[in-house]
Order: sequence, then structure tokens, then C-alpha cells
Amino acid sequence: MADQDHLNELISLFARLKGREEAELFVRDILTPHELEQVAERWQIVKRLHQGMPQRKVKDELGISIEKVTRGSKQLQENNGGFQLFLEKD
Repeated sequence: MADQDHLNELISLFARLKGREEAELFVRDILTPHELEQVAERWQIVKRLHQGMPQRKVKDELGISIEKVTRGSKQLQENNGGFQLFLEKD
């Protein structure tokens, strides 16, 4: 896992992003295409679960494994506040 100072620096970088264009430039540079795809997929999983969609339907709709959906469900249940913040804005 990342050193706490490194994580804090990364979070500070995200906090300084101004708008969609800067965010896109940064995430496309810092993440590989595969990582970016995984993060985008995880967001779709969490959104659907938050809307009350059953896990099996999420799996079928996104064409992914049930393990990925279950992992997304666990992350949503951990409820650190980040998902909720953006799910309410979406």
C-alpha cells in the first residue's frame, strides 16, 4: 500500500483539479487505460447498487463477474462518505 505521505500528496493533487478538463488530463496520465476502465466500471457498479439494482442484474447488465459486483457492494457498504457524496450529486 502507498506510503501515507504519498497518498496525501495524491489526494491534494486531486483536490487542486479545476474542472472536468483538468481531471480528465490528470486521470488519463496517472492511470493506465486498463486501470481507468476498471475505475469507471467500479463506479457503474456502485451507482446501480445504490439505485437498488440486484447484484445479479448488475452482473448481467455490465457483463462482468459476480465477484466484481460483490467487491463493489462491499466498498459501498464500507461507507467512508466518498461514494455517498457523489451518488447524491449524480
